[in-house]
Amino acid sequence: MTVISGSQAELENILQVAKAMCVAARTAPKAKGVDTVITAIVYGNDLTKLADEMEKYSGKWSFFSRDAKNVRSSAAVVLIGIKSKGPSGLDCGGCGCSSCQEFSDMEKNEGLAYTGPNCVFDLLNLGIAIGSSVKIASDHCVDNRVMFSVGAAAKKAGLIEADVVLGIPLSATGKSIYFDRGRVTAPSL
Repeated sequence: MTVISGSQAELENILQVAKAMCVAARTAPKAKGVDTVITAIVYGNDLTKLADEMEKYSGKWSFFSRDAKNVRSSAAVVLIGIKSKGPSGLDCGGCGCSSCQEFSDMEKNEGLAYTGPNCVFDLLNLGIAIGSSVKIASDHCVDNRVMFSVGAAAKKAGLIEADVVLGIPLSATGKSIYFDRGRVTAPSL
């Protein structure tokens, strides 16, 4: 008789769900049909490397340390980012420039977390891809939380080549490790 332990089944399922999340991000609707979405999955020993990278930024952003603990306790992390191909050509002003030509003339700058400026349509595509992806996790009962800190550290660590990245740690435990993380709740009225 062959027995698969619950923990082995959970890990295997989480990795399958992570792969499905990447597919959902890829097939999510895109503004103007232009796909700038990049995905990756981090698991195993690379989770420790990612959490270590997050700790480096805890002096600037204290919540990075708290989020690093979540990554260390996760089975995997899905990274979803965008790699800009330039302005949309609509002169919408969403990026803060008066025209797409002004946007094109700007130099890309590396900030503390992201590279910018970015076309607002690329950022909208990122949001749609994230929403499609976390729905897959939810549908499969995999706990998750979208985190700026995870994506920023993953970008800095070179785990994904993108301009803007968000990370989605994944876990399957008796209680979600991503919520009620030591917060004080307001008393009910």
